[in-house]
Amino acid sequence: MSVTEPAHGWAGAADGPVTVVLHGGGPGCHATSDFGAVLTLRPERRWLWVDLPGYGASGTEPSAARLSPSAAAGVLAALLERVAPARVDVLAQSYGGLVALRLAADRPERIGRIVLIGSQPTPAPGGAGPLSTDPGLGARVRAEYYGGDGPGPAKMRALMAASEWYDTARIPESTALARYRASVTPGALATAGLPAPAEDLGQALGAVKAPTLVLWGRHDPFAGPDYAAALADALPRGDLAVVGRTSHHPQAERPAAVAALADAFLTHRS
Repeated sequence: MSVTEPAHGWAGAADGPVTVVLHGGGPGCHATSDFGAVLTLRPERRWLWVDLPGYGASGTEPSAARLSPSAAAGVLAALLERVAPARVDVLAQSYGGLVALRLAADRPERIGRIVLIGSQPTPAPGGAGPLSTDPGLGARVRAEYYGGDGPGPAKMRALMAASEWYDTARIPESTALARYRASVTPGALATAGLPAPAEDLGQALGAVKAPTLVLWGRHDPFAGPDYAAALADALPRGDLAVVGRTSHHPQAERPAAVAALADAFLTHRS
C-alpha cells in the first residue's frame, strides 16, 4: 500500500540541530497535542513535529492507515531524507517511540539521541520478568472510546483521565477538544476498529546505538517503572528517569519537568 508523506511542521528556532517529535498511538493523538507545551517551553530548540500515518493531520483521508512501527519508520526515514538530511534527535511518546527505536536500529547514522516516553517495544525487555504491565489496555481503551454511541468530547476526557493523566482535574479542555477533533477525522474513523499492527522489537533493541533516555510516568497504567528500568537496561546506551505525580502522558501533564529532562539529555553530547 502506498502511503503519502506524513503531515509535519517546524516549531522553535529557525536553525540548529533538529529534534523530531513523534506522538503516541491513542485515539486522537498527534504531535502538537501530545507535545505542544514542551515545544513552547523550549523555543530555542529546532523542532520538527510529525503526525505519523493515520494520526492528526495525516489522518484526514479515509485511506489513512495505522502502520506497524517498522512500516512507519520507513515512511519517517523518507520524510527525513527530504526535509532533515543530517542526523536528528528524537523526542517520542509511546507508539512514536517504537518508530524511533526501529529507525535507530535500522539506520543508526540518522539518529543522534532519543528521549523515549512510555514506550513498550517488547513484552519483557532483555528477558526481564515478571513486570507490571497491562498489554491489553490500549485495545480496551480504543474499543471503549469508539464503541457504544461513538466518540465525543466527554468520552475523550474520560479516556485521558482513566489512562493518561494522574491529576485528572488538570486536564485542559483545549487539549481534550484537540484530541477529540483528531479522533474523528475520516482516517481515524476508518481505522478505529482495526487492531494495532503487532510487532515485537525485542531483537532490535541491541542494535540501537543512540543514547536513549527512557522517561516514565510513575503511575503509568500501561507499564510500571519496573518495565522502564528493564527497557533502559536492555538498550546499549540506556538511561532512566521516572517522573512522579504523572501517568502515561507526562509531557502533557508535567511539561516543565519533561522539558528540563529532555533538554538536558539532548544537549549532552559525550
